[in-house]
Parts: sequence; C-alpha cells; structure tokens
Amino acid sequence: LLVSSDGNHCENSGFHFFFAYSKKEEVYFMRVLEKLSPNKVWKYFEDICRIPHGSGNVKGISDYCVDFAKSHGLKYRQNENYNIIIWKPATAGYENAPTVILQGHMDMVAVKDDDCTLDLEKDGLELEIEGDFVSAKGTSLGGDDGAAVAYGLAILDSTDIPHPALEVVFTVDEEIGLLGAASIDTSDLKGKLFMNLDSEEEGIFLTSCAGGATVICNLPYGEKKQAQGVIYEIDVKGLLGGHSGSEINKERASANVLIGRILFTLQENPEVSFALSEISGGEKDNAISKFAKAVVVVADEDVNAFEETVKKLEEIVRNEYQYTDKDIHFTLTKTEEDTVEVFRSKDMTRIILALVHMPYGVQKMNTKIEGMVETSLNMGIISTTKEAVKLCYSVRSSISSEKAYLIEKMISLVELLGGDCEVSGNYPGWAYQEESLLRDHMVAAYKKLYGEEPILQGIHAGVECGLFASKIEGLDCISIGPQMYDIHTTSERLSISSVQRTWDLVVETLKGLK
Repeated sequence: LLVSSDGNHCENSGFHFFFAYSKKEEVYFMRVLEKLSPNKVWKYFEDICRIPHGSGNVKGISDYCVDFAKSHGLKYRQNENYNIIIWKPATAGYENAPTVILQGHMDMVAVKDDDCTLDLEKDGLELEIEGDFVSAKGTSLGGDDGAAVAYGLAILDSTDIPHPALEVVFTVDEEIGLLGAASIDTSDLKGKLFMNLDSEEEGIFLTSCAGGATVICNLPYGEKKQAQGVIYEIDVKGLLGGHSGSEINKERASANVLIGRILFTLQENPEVSFALSEISGGEKDNAISKFAKAVVVVADEDVNAFEETVKKLEEIVRNEYQYTDKDIHFTLTKTEEDTVEVFRSKDMTRIILALVHMPYGVQKMNTKIEGMVETSLNMGIISTTKEAVKLCYSVRSSISSEKAYLIEKMISLVELLGGDCEVSGNYPGWAYQEESLLRDHMVAAYKKLYGEEPILQGIHAGVECGLFASKIEGLDCISIGPQMYDIHTTSERLSISSVQRTWDLVVETLKGLK
C-alpha cells in the first residue's frame, strides 16, 4: 500500500482509494470515478465529495485546497472565512496575455432523503455512475459547484495546457447568500477577465443575473398552553422541489405553502376544532421545500371531520399539481400522547395568516426577454423556536428597486401581524455588457469545437459575477458550466460527457487568449 506524502491518496496495484480521517476512526474509500475522463477533473471531484462541505461547513474543503496549493508550490491566500485564492504563472508564450480569473464556490446545498442515514455534517457522499451520469446515493451531489472546484484544481495541476496567468478563486457559502464573495478581499487580484464556472446548462453562456437577499420573518408568540385531545402530525411529502431561482417559474408546489393552506382550510371549517403545537418545513431558503409538517391537537368529537378535510384537500391539491408534483401526499399520524403545549388562538391565527397571505413565487416576468423571471421569492424554511415561528425567504430580482419594494411589502405585512424581519446577504445583480473580450473568445471556441452558436442569456438566480463586478472595476464576466439536472435535490445528477466537453471549452478558451 502506497500512501502519498499528504496522506490523502493511496494506491495498490492499480486500485485507487480515498483516505478520510475523523477523530474516531480512519476509513478508506474505493474510488468510483477513476476511469472517467478528464481524469484529473473527476479525481478532484471525487476527493471533494468525500469531504463534507455543505454551506457553513467549509473549513475541510478549503484546507484541502490549501494543501493542494502547498504540495504544488503555488502561491495562495486563505482568509478567515475560508475563501481561498491560488495563483499560477502564465505558461511560455502567454506572459503578456491578460490575466484570467477562474472562479467557483466550495459549498453545496447538502440535502438527503428521509431514510438516508448519512450525517452530511460529518460524512462524505456515496457516489455512483448510471449511464452518462454521476449522482450520490440518497443525497444531493454538489455538482453545483464542486465541478468548478474540480476544474480549477485540474487546470492548476496541469503541465500541458497553455494559458495566461491564472487567479483561481474559490469562495464559501454561496448557497446561503453569496457570503464568501461578499466578504472576499479582491485587492490583490489583477485579472479583468472573469470566468465563473457555476452554470448548470451546457451551451448556455450566462451574461447577467438577478440580485437577491435573504429575509427572515419572525412571528413571536406568547406563552403556550396545555391542550388535550387527539394529537396528529400532518406531513406534506412527495414534492419535486428544486432551485428557487432557476426553477421557480416551473410552478412546482411548495410544501411550506401547502402546510399553511392545510391549516387555513382546517381553521375555516366550522366542524373542526383544533390547535397548533408546532410547524416546520424545508431545509434551505433557496430550495423549493419538498416537505413540511405541523403538529396539531384535535377535539375527540371532530376527528372524522378533521381527517376528511385533510383528505379532501389532498385530492384538490393533487389535481392542481398533477403535471408538476404528481406524487404529492398528505399523511396523518396519531401520537400516543393526548396532551401537548399549543399556541394560543390569537397567535395561531397570526401564524396561519402569515403563511397564507405572504407573497410567494413569481411576482413579475421580464417584459423584454421571453420566459425570464424578473422578480420572485421563495419561502424555503419554516421553523419553530422557543420565542417565534420563523419564515425564511430567498428574494430575487434583476431590478434592484423591485427587490427593495418587495422586501418593504414583506416587512410591512409581518409588522402588521406583530412580527419583524431580518434582511441579510443582500447582493447586487450583474448587468449585461455590450462588449466582452472574454465572451467573444469563448463563443469562438465553442463554435470551433461544436460547429454551432451557444445561447447567451441572463438568469434569475444569484451568480457571484455580480459581487466581483462590484468590487473590480471593468470586470469582463461570463458564467458557464457542465450539464446538471435537479440541483439542490437528492435527484441531482451531473453529465459525464458534458464535463468533458466543458473542460475542452475552458481549455480552448484559455489557449485562445494568447
């Protein structure tokens, strides 16, 4: 058994293993992706998939990149937030070419199926190959944006790719408000050509994006009271979910919205007397919620009416979403207890009114670009704390004034209901540039490789180009990436052939910038 000097990779008679260490045990992983091409890209992608790197848990992957830079003798800088920049000099003949910034983010939206036993704060992903796709068993894959990190490391590791001077930037916590890009110091970056590798549709070059913010709506409540009756857990499951930016216009159901609708329907039924004990739903503010639940106590004599009301509403909702979320189902589970603490009637009403009347989904479409969302919001998380019920939203708009107005409306409504709002992660949009040297070179490379024009378009989602463009004057940006499907969900998959083609495009573009 041969172990490399950094202790991370092992070889034995052609078999490749990944070595992961925790304080409790040492675990060896057989490599799954070693036969895929481009080999170095998949090697680094598999390495980082073995390191837990959900948003807010990025020290491990950042330190891995630091170790990479050290072992390759490359200059690097890691800040206190774990953003990292790695520099590589130009190859021979490219010394006078303009410096290129390659950029992506290290964090992923780490979600898992209900029956998955992995702890995504501590455990690596279990990768698998099916046809042309790489995915992870029972969890999201993190191709968004592990692919960018893998591309960047593979280029830094290369000895046969001609390129200008490179500044490879890996940021943190993009998925929870572009926090890394907001905090990073760019004063020592010289590049003006900025290639972001965080797109998920091959052949589509992003040239602009929406700005956004996270808004947490707090609905405080008074002291709970004891209530007796039949205690039920209401669960909303079977939804497709998805990215709250790129897929908000697909009109998929939100479990968080539906749990509010269930409670409102029950409250409006004079034959049902119930009280609310707890409510929760979703995992990430920027993911359309796939599940939600509420714990309620129902009067003994109203059990039949309660169950019939929920069942009837399930049939209505399944009909409404038959083309987007055909597997929606509501489940009712009785608990063994007959007494539980519940919200007082006034507080319950305020919570239900907020769930029902807060704006949700697409608010305005772009009137110039067909099919492009201009303004939207997504209620990604509902949680119950000891003091308040919290509704966490991702708000997006390509028009800054529309975003500000929508947030003001949210604040005013929540204040009317006796609550308050916290606004964070406010990031700017990225405007389309009429002239772009980088875009021209990349379009030419794409036509040379594939004999057709790529699609140039904007996106209704946050892209870090906006923040970097606000920090570096005259920055020339473009965003590309390999083909992925169902990002931010446990159905996420990354196209193997597309990873190869996108790699070829990046290499050809760098080569053409001489």
